Amino acid sequence: MNSPTTLFGHLKSWAETDPQRTALIDPLPTDAASEGTESGHVRISVSDLLARTNEFADLLAEHGVGPNDCIAVWLPSWSDTYAWQFAASALGAHVIGVNTRYNVAEVGHVLTKARPQVLVVAHGFRNLDFLATARKAIAEVDQETAAQQDRSPGEPFTPPKAFVWAVPGAASEPTIADYDLGAGAVLVPAESSTIDQAATSFAAAAPEESRLSVAFTTSGSTGMPKLAAHRESAVITHSQQVASRIGFTTGDVLVEPLPYSGVFGYSAGMGALFGGAAVLLHPVFDEQELVRAWSTFSGSHFVGADDMLSRVRKVCEDTGTKLESWRWAGVADFQGMSADIAEWAAEQFGTRTVGVYGSSEVFALTSFWPNDTPEELRYSGGGRLVDPRYEYRIADPVTDQPVSEGSEGEVQLRGPNVVDHYLGDQGEGRKNFTSDGWFQTGDLGRAHGPEAFEYVCRMGDVIRLRGFLVDPAEIELHLITHPDIELVKVVGRSSDVGEPEVVAFVQPVPGTTPEPEDIRQYCRQQLASFKVPTEVRLVETMPVTAGTNGSKIKTAVLREWAAQPAVVGQ
Repeated sequence: MNSPTTLFGHLKSWAETDPQRTALIDPLPTDAASEGTESGHVRISVSDLLARTNEFADLLAEHGVGPNDCIAVWLPSWSDTYAWQFAASALGAHVIGVNTRYNVAEVGHVLTKARPQVLVVAHGFRNLDFLATARKAIAEVDQETAAQQDRSPGEPFTPPKAFVWAVPGAASEPTIADYDLGAGAVLVPAESSTIDQAATSFAAAAPEESRLSVAFTTSGSTGMPKLAAHRESAVITHSQQVASRIGFTTGDVLVEPLPYSGVFGYSAGMGALFGGAAVLLHPVFDEQELVRAWSTFSGSHFVGADDMLSRVRKVCEDTGTKLESWRWAGVADFQGMSADIAEWAAEQFGTRTVGVYGSSEVFALTSFWPNDTPEELRYSGGGRLVDPRYEYRIADPVTDQPVSEGSEGEVQLRGPNVVDHYLGDQGEGRKNFTSDGWFQTGDLGRAHGPEAFEYVCRMGDVIRLRGFLVDPAEIELHLITHPDIELVKVVGRSSDVGEPEVVAFVQPVPGTTPEPEDIRQYCRQQLASFKVPTEVRLVETMPVTAGTNGSKIKTAVLREWAAQPAVVGQ
């Protein structure tokens, strides 16, 4: 029997093979709980997921969506979010996930670039007014499009049809007429009316090797995000390789607090499904609720950010909760806490933690470290490429030529995991590739054999001190061992005479007020003198951005602060 060549085909195959296998575990608000729920959650079988997918595919087909069309999905992570992806696959369409935190300008940018035929929008989620944001975004797009038409006539902007999805337990029912953004609005049924997989009217699209499946917004530090799109065949093979490398099996449960709209939540979730595991969904991060659900459903795997696990750790320590089922964690080290958390999880539960690597343009989990990697390397970013067809090289960022073994340079990638197309591309995509076809990640790394590399830092974060390229993390890893330091971030700035120097921003442990000069002396005990921060500044809280893949410290803001005299409250 030939293997399915579409995501929809794989879902049908799973339902035929083991229809009651749990695919997703949905949380429900207390007032939405009903018969069949389990500790405030409901299990969604692959059969249930297929039924919902069929319903969505019928709805999309009824409204004219077909091959190569785009569906924008602006929802929190519930099982229906997955169903829209499989429904798009059934029709040969592709999905662009929209972060629930996006503002007017960002939503307008996605709509302009992706030109979706349909916008699936949540109603009643955390009292967020998606409707008002969408209306303002489209008004601004219309205004900008009209101005562009005067300068250079082109294809006019057509607003998407709104498919309104009421969040389980929403305080009010949506008024469909209000959601008409210019192309009409449709109410999405609250739940499947049937689980008969044969009760469908749409015609499944024939698979095509080049057909797009999903696009992710990039998280660049400047300008609006690009919309990095990937072929369906690449999504399938990547998910299969992730499932195999992690070792997912039937009965495993992936604890996934990251949103499905982002590349990390998406790649991890799809890998779990392809491995036969269930995905425990968590639309709004609440560490206490997450730990309760994790314990109840015997979560075996976790993919997410170190700041999330830091909060999970505190709940476990405060409540005495033992996550004995937790076997493996793939962690993105956004705040320099991975090693400390990994040691805690290993000691308490026997968990193996590894650093992971990826991005919107090359898939998340494009590489991660094997469990037997030495500890000094295992918690860092990078790792072994998950697919033998993926290639990497470490290149001089100026010449794009490979550097000598052991040297640092830009991580460049090539293979089916690399972005196939940027939605709405006007030439910016070409800038990310070398003349000989390698994707330039903008990350500094070093080689570890032909299949693995170590992520060092973003190219823009590296600091040149006394002629040496210094990774700020080297200084941060020492500073975080200070007993009075809870969080630290190191940035570079130019001195009065134009020489690079280091500034360390320190968030103290609550109840402590360490002296900056004492912290500098602490650095002198272990670090070379030129790596000792010129200045240490105490901050009450770090400036962070809550992105699709977790909270990240705003390095650019800290660089601005470092360039100015210290003020109270920094």
